[in-house]
Amino acid sequence: MTDIAPQSTVSLIAMTTEIVANYVSGNKVAPTDIPGVIQAVFASLSSINAPAPVNEEPAHEKATASQIRKSVTPDALISFEDGKPYKTLKRHLSTYGLTIPEYKAKWGLPADYPTTAPSYSERRSAMARQLGLGQGGRGKASQPKAAPKGKPRK
Repeated sequence: MTDIAPQSTVSLIAMTTEIVANYVSGNKVAPTDIPGVIQAVFASLSSINAPAPVNEEPAHEKATASQIRKSVTPDALISFEDGKPYKTLKRHLSTYGLTIPEYKAKWGLPADYPTTAPSYSERRSAMARQLGLGQGGRGKASQPKAAPKGKPRK
């Protein structure tokens, strides 16, 4: 590839001519389409050393209080990213490269905004209680100890 540091119109025209001539010789192009091809090639060559456009993230409107209330339903949380319902936001947000704090900051959500649907949290909590998780040493004192297995020690 040729380095076009100082873009002179003469060198751009020469390169455009060469590229268009090679393209037209190997492809079927209607004579009426040739000016369009020339313009497209010249524009592309002219923009090679132009600074790349800055991809600024579009400014998001902060969610209003009513939008925040509507986004929390008993069975799901409605994502502000795509408008779809989710039981938990963590995995969904990771597909967008966001963490929970970044998501809350991006949309102006309060710090106490839930990240799991209320019914889903209740089901998980009930299951954990049923399994005895989180009881620590409280439940062990009331249960009788099982007899040791194997030969008794002398």
